[in-house]
Amino acid sequence: MAKKNPLSYFYVVLVEPKNSGNVGAVARAMMNFDIQHLYLVNPCELDNVCYARAMHATKILDSAKTFSCFEDAIKNLDFLAATSSIESKTDKRHLRNPVLLEDFSETVFDVKGKVGLVFGREDYGLFNEEIAACDIMLRIPTSESYLSLNLSHAVTIVLYSIYLKKASVPQRRRVIGSLEKQKLFEFFAQLLDDIEYQPHKKQHTKIMVKRIMGRAMPSKWEYHTLMGVLSKTLGKIKQKERK
Repeated sequence: MAKKNPLSYFYVVLVEPKNSGNVGAVARAMMNFDIQHLYLVNPCELDNVCYARAMHATKILDSAKTFSCFEDAIKNLDFLAATSSIESKTDKRHLRNPVLLEDFSETVFDVKGKVGLVFGREDYGLFNEEIAACDIMLRIPTSESYLSLNLSHAVTIVLYSIYLKKASVPQRRRVIGSLEKQKLFEFFAQLLDDIEYQPHKKQHTKIMVKRIMGRAMPSKWEYHTLMGVLSKTLGKIKQKERK
């Protein structure tokens, strides 16, 4: 049985692209680097300029899936990597605490399931709530004099970095999927409630844990061990509450 191409697990998600030429150039870059799945959230019209820029990658445009909202586009993806040129300047602000693209490319093939590479609007990028929905945020190193890349250029650099690592992809580890992650985050949220964690810090702390898990990509064994610890902790708290 033929081994599945590891790049078939990747999905490019463009959130509200405004320039049709950029969308066409993204499709061309995807064809260059053997990535086929394109998701579009409230896109501009895919006009003649778009198809001209796509060159021989028009089949990617024809098979692209369009969504009316970001939540619908990502709901069937298992791991999400946001991209942004705006990062936190301190480790205490976890929402935009980035992972370098090179480091991401080294570990992303361990992910189980579909990987969404999420790119924002040409003018505003991704909103905070969209970045918060992702497991990690990527940063492409650029000059301090001009941090922001053109949309299609950013996509091309990310796909090139991933493509370079494809040849050396080892056997995939049994990394947890989206259902396990959801259960883990639910347990952690319950723990914060049970210990009466400060309400104004809850969301910040939840994002911190999501970023830690996104960088670590825990294995199934690590997940079950951590869930066992959380489960016993919650049980002990509830026992004390009943006394």
